[in-house]
Amino acid sequence: MRMAEIIDVEALASDLDAIAAEDETGGGSARARGKVLALLKAASENGRQAVKAMLFEDGHGGLCAERLSALQDILIRAIHDYAVAHVVGTVNASSGERMTVLAVGGYGRGKLAPGSDIDLLFLLPYKQTAHSEQIAEYLLYMLWDMGFTVGHATRSVQECIRLSRTDMTIRTSILERRRVAGVEALEAELAERFGQEVVEGTSAEFIAAKLAERDARHAKFGDTRYLVEPNVKEGKGGLRDLNTLFWITKYHYRVSSGEDLVRLGVLSRHEANLFVKADDFLWAVRCHMHFIAGKAVERLSFDLQPEIAGRLGYNTHPGLKDVERFMKHYFLMAKDVGDLTRIICAALEDEQAKDAPRFRNLVRNLRSRARKIPGTVDFYVDNNRINVSGPDVFQKDPVNLIRVFKLAASLELEYHPAALKLIRRSLRLVNADLRENREANSLFLDVLTDRKDPELHLRRMNEAGVLGRFIPEFGRIVALMQFNMYHHYTVDEHLLRSISILSRIERGDLVDDHPVATEITRALKDRVPLYVALLLHDIAKGRPEDHSVAGAKIARHLCPRLGLDERETELVAWLVQEHLVMSMTAQQRDLNDRKTIVDFAEKVQTLERLNLLLILTVCDIRAVGPGVWNGWKGQLIRTLYWDTEPLLTGGFSQASREDRGRAAKARLADALSDWPIAEREAYIDLHYQNYFLTVPLEDQRRHAEFIREMRLAGLALATAVRVDAFTAITEITVLASDHPRLLSQIAGGCAAAGANIAGAQIFTTSNGFALDIIRINREFEGDEDERRRAQRVCRNIEALLSGREAMPNLLARRRTSTQQAGLFPVKPRVTVDNALSNRFTVIEVEGLDRTGLLADLTGAIADLSLDIRSAHITTYGEKVVDVFYVTDLIGAKITSQSRAERIERRLIAVFENPEEEACGGGSLSFPQAVGIAKR
Repeated sequence: MRMAEIIDVEALASDLDAIAAEDETGGGSARARGKVLALLKAASENGRQAVKAMLFEDGHGGLCAERLSALQDILIRAIHDYAVAHVVGTVNASSGERMTVLAVGGYGRGKLAPGSDIDLLFLLPYKQTAHSEQIAEYLLYMLWDMGFTVGHATRSVQECIRLSRTDMTIRTSILERRRVAGVEALEAELAERFGQEVVEGTSAEFIAAKLAERDARHAKFGDTRYLVEPNVKEGKGGLRDLNTLFWITKYHYRVSSGEDLVRLGVLSRHEANLFVKADDFLWAVRCHMHFIAGKAVERLSFDLQPEIAGRLGYNTHPGLKDVERFMKHYFLMAKDVGDLTRIICAALEDEQAKDAPRFRNLVRNLRSRARKIPGTVDFYVDNNRINVSGPDVFQKDPVNLIRVFKLAASLELEYHPAALKLIRRSLRLVNADLRENREANSLFLDVLTDRKDPELHLRRMNEAGVLGRFIPEFGRIVALMQFNMYHHYTVDEHLLRSISILSRIERGDLVDDHPVATEITRALKDRVPLYVALLLHDIAKGRPEDHSVAGAKIARHLCPRLGLDERETELVAWLVQEHLVMSMTAQQRDLNDRKTIVDFAEKVQTLERLNLLLILTVCDIRAVGPGVWNGWKGQLIRTLYWDTEPLLTGGFSQASREDRGRAAKARLADALSDWPIAEREAYIDLHYQNYFLTVPLEDQRRHAEFIREMRLAGLALATAVRVDAFTAITEITVLASDHPRLLSQIAGGCAAAGANIAGAQIFTTSNGFALDIIRINREFEGDEDERRRAQRVCRNIEALLSGREAMPNLLARRRTSTQQAGLFPVKPRVTVDNALSNRFTVIEVEGLDRTGLLADLTGAIADLSLDIRSAHITTYGEKVVDVFYVTDLIGAKITSQSRAERIERRLIAVFENPEEEACGGGSLSFPQAVGIAKR
């Protein structure tokens, strides 16, 4: 292990002896202790630096952890021996004073991360004595003074046995014990008694406890291996899962290495090598994380990922950044850990009976309930799980590798670990012949379009490795991460989750959230193209070319193989190529501008495409991650759908819009039936048609009460707050006199409180007021805390709009969030377009999001003497796409090329010089604010 390069043990011992020899008390004085501490601190730091250098040199994480553990052994042994020889002064202790220092936990396995705690067990023959207490105390205080976090316990052998019987944590800890210092006989006694009195005959109990513990941990840290910021230690597919396998195999098989498991036939040679490879990789990542942070950090966060990717030697390839290649490797390793778990669990179901009669009876009872599956002799049902009837079922008929998933789906079965183990070991049979097999493709399509739970069976197919081999293009995006803050999962996980959403919509589970999508799916005559399109819509991610265009090419190649006809193939290809168009149009365009609807209808062309595109869009957005979908996006998409549908069916769009507007007004009138008729009619006349068509009835009613209360109070300015924990969005409603800089001032009020705007809706009323609805990202978990924070935002807005506070002063105190600029570089882009609207110039701005950005952008637009008629604010994680429909101050489009270029330069400067903007660029002076607010 090259320990001589890490620390000179003999020199350390000699130096310690010299300190004791020079001390008048023989080494027990405070002065001597100080010298010992300084010597050991230096030895520890030098040793750790040497270990760190070796990690960079050879890249072996497992060796790094072992070296750190060995270094820690040397230090603890040195302290212990010094205390025995020079502090306590009784080298020849009596039998009752004997003590053994055991490493337990991860340290007991002989592996230690740079920032890990040191877990020690002081093992005694009987009870604590003054002799053992002095040694333990000296050792612990020395370690604490050296800066280590030490977990420790002092127990007799009998106490260890007694506590292990009732406490699984202590039992696991003692299972991993390893002697570091002290007498050897005590550890041997514990080992013998632990094996005979605790382990013997309790495998079933221990395994059940460890697997339950694992499941609870997964639920806490995210029950998927594919979170983009995974917990390397505790997350699914992380080191703790490997630890669990180690505990289980060591406990049940009485082994201590992968070689022993190969010899017993539990793992193949390849699988044992996989175990070692995964362990080494995860340890390398964890050790680098701790060295970078200078402490124990277990979440592989975005800021750590690029640096670790560089340290591990990953390079950028066309279509994939270095960090994305690193994280893909990470997720593939996490998947391998899951495969090993299933393989070992399968072996346990067969082997457990040898040591546990009760478990043998259980297995016998389960197998007695096994039943045949009509039409096949290759599979049978074992305790509601599909299993193979023999080891050659896939070899004799490779189509069975797809058929097993079809049978499980149609019979609503889970998968026996033995079946998954054999599938994994038969992947070489998934070759070109199987991919072109008509029956295999038909069976796969049945799995994909299963009416009960297609996601479950596709997920099992993916985890087993079959999906990526049967569809090689899918294999390329397995475990592929997109390095941004928008996507919460890997690409393959996202695709499977989108199919799950579709299945739930089809079953009617999400009718309240998606009434239109649910209604459309019920009327679908051909479901297959939609499911295939969802499976393929992001399948070309990670390539140099546009993934939508490349995905359409893949669809045209793959769909005929799956059995789709020419019409269905072209439909799928179109859906894949245009899968983003509805979302982008709904969120980034003015749906009240007729040209938006006409352009969208020309692209869609048929009602069938529109119907399928709406469903695909809903599933795609919802599968991105928690909190990405919200009711506001749903309303925008429904509005776009209903405005486009008449154009595609030969109806009259304008008449249909007017009819829906009248119907919406009638619904609000019914909701306000308790109001006096005259007041109700006057209120409804305040709003323009677009308000009724884009705002849900519940919100309309809330706005009505808000405006009524404002009028009764005689206010010219009012704000209101609504919090929503489910969507993680807090809504601020502002009613104020309309003026060109209103949105800029509102955005500035949000920025001054450090609030990040996620979206905005702007409505003007017929009496010269503006109703602005601002949605900010939630900051606090509790509703009351979040409500108080939102009220602070409202106070800032009111101070600006009433003239009590000047924009430059308020923005100077704002909290910026530009630290991610280097982490997620987004090149700013500004487009000035006159073709998207007949009445307005459309300015589309794309760049890195930050707190206060919208205030700066809208302030800059006001400086350019432009009037914002409509704003559409959309964030995609770290990236923002803001779209402004503007005119000049006389209501005309911006037709001058030189002026358009000036607009582009000015708005690009907002991104490139944020500090200048923060100092008041584009902000409104105090006198102007007062004058406009009173207008």
